Amino acid sequence: MSKQRKPLVWLHGEVKTPPFSADARIEAGVLIQRLQEGINISLPHARPMLGISRGCRELRIPDENRTWRIVYYVDTVAIVILDVFAKTTSQMPQTVINVCKARLKRYKSI
Repeated sequence: MSKQRKPLVWLHGEVKTPPFSADARIEAGVLIQRLQEGINISLPHARPMLGISRGCRELRIPDENRTWRIVYYVDTVAIVILDVFAKTTSQMPQTVINVCKARLKRYKSI
């Protein structure tokens, strides 16, 4: 019996070409599919985002002239996409952290 994939819940953002290059979009799709299959992804492709919440992580998608971030939460029933953005600084912007916390709080209250 095959294991069922967790559904995706998109709270914000999308992965499409453009602005993602075709290669970056494909890489993002493959990594998200692995998450749905229950595969744990680690560095260099993902890292924990404990500043947002336990269970939150960010995917790192290198692209032609930028690096994309996909912030997600692993729920028991779904993979929740909190944000998708091009990272332009060395640290995660506090505004992104705050917005992701708020989105996750709303999701958990449903």
